[in-house]
Amino acid sequence: MSSDAPIDGSKPVREGETLDLAALDAYLEQHRPELSGELVIEQFPSGYSNLTYLLRKGDTELVLRRPPFAVQVASGHDMKREHRVLAALQGIYPNAPAPLLLCEDPSVIGATFYVMERRRGIILRRTLPKELKGDAPMLRRMCESLVDELAALHAVDLEAAGLEDFGRPQGYVRRQVEGWIGRFERAKTSDVPDIERLGAWLHERIPPDGKPTLVHNDFKFDNVMLDPADPTRIVAVLDWELCTVGDPLMDLGTAIGYWVQQDDDPRWQAMAFGPTTAPGAMTRRELVERYAERTGTDVSNMLFYYCFAMLKLAGILQQIYYRWSKGYTKDPRFGALDQMVLALGATGMRAIESGRF
Repeated sequence: MSSDAPIDGSKPVREGETLDLAALDAYLEQHRPELSGELVIEQFPSGYSNLTYLLRKGDTELVLRRPPFAVQVASGHDMKREHRVLAALQGIYPNAPAPLLLCEDPSVIGATFYVMERRRGIILRRTLPKELKGDAPMLRRMCESLVDELAALHAVDLEAAGLEDFGRPQGYVRRQVEGWIGRFERAKTSDVPDIERLGAWLHERIPPDGKPTLVHNDFKFDNVMLDPADPTRIVAVLDWELCTVGDPLMDLGTAIGYWVQQDDDPRWQAMAFGPTTAPGAMTRRELVERYAERTGTDVSNMLFYYCFAMLKLAGILQQIYYRWSKGYTKDPRFGALDQMVLALGATGMRAIESGRF
C-alpha cells in the first residue's frame, strides 16, 4: 500500500461552531510557551457528537476536543473524563493518543476542552479510498484488525492503568438500558412506537453483568485510524467520550450495531459508518465469532446486546436531532436523523422477531 493514501483532513470551521482564536492563542502561549507562530484553527467535519478541531501553531499540529454547543446531556460530553482515560492509558495502551492540556475555564472558548497530540492516518468513512477499492482480501484483514483491536482494548489491565474505579460495573447493563430509555424520552420530538417496544423488550430481559473491562462505547471504523503504509494496522483509537468500565458485551453490541450489512434497512445503510457492505467485509456474526475466539467470551446472548445497540444509537441520534430541531446546531447532516431513528427502531424489532442479528 502506498504511503500516499489519503490522510484524514480538516476543513474550515462550520458556522456556529467557531472558537475564540485570540483567547485560545493566549491560553496556549501561557500553558505551552514552547509553541510559537500564528494560530490557525480548522475543524474535522465528520463527527456527530463532540467537536474536534485541528490547531496549527507554527509548525506544530494539535487536536482540540470540546462539547457541542448547547448540549442537552452534559454527562455525555465530559472533557475531563475523556482526558483522564487518555492520560491513564499512556504506556498501557499504545493506540490512545496522548493528551497535552486540559482547560476547565469556560472563559477561554465557552466550555471545558482538552488538547492532544495529532496522529496521522486513514480514517474509513462511507466508502473505501480509491487505493483500496476492489481489494476484498485487504478489507477482510482490516475487519479482522478492527475486532482484534476491540479485544485488545477489553484486555487492558485496569489496575495497571489506574482505572479500576473509573466506572460502576455493578448494575452496568441495567443502568445502560434504563438510562438510554430515559434519554430517548427526554429528547423525543415525536412518538416512535418501535423504540418504545424495543425498550420494553430489553427491560424485561436484562442479563447479569459480565466481568468488567474498559469499554469504548463508540467503537467503529470511523473512530480508528489506520497506517497509510499498512491499512490492516490500527495506529490510533479516537473519540473516547463514552468510555467507562463495564460489560464488554455491551461494547461489542454497539460495534455490531454500527456494522451495516446489505440486507439492512436502506435508511440505516445510508449512515454507513464504514465500508461494511463492500466485497470482503465481514458480517456481524463473523465479527462476533472472531471476538469469541480471541477472548473466550460466551456470545450466545448476542441478540440482546445487538438490540440494545439499536436503542442506544437511536438515543444518540435523537439527542443530536433534538439539538438541530431547536436550532442549536446548523449542521445540515442532522436534519434527516429522525429517519435514522425510525430505521433503528424497525431494525431492532425485526431482529427480535427473526431471532437474528
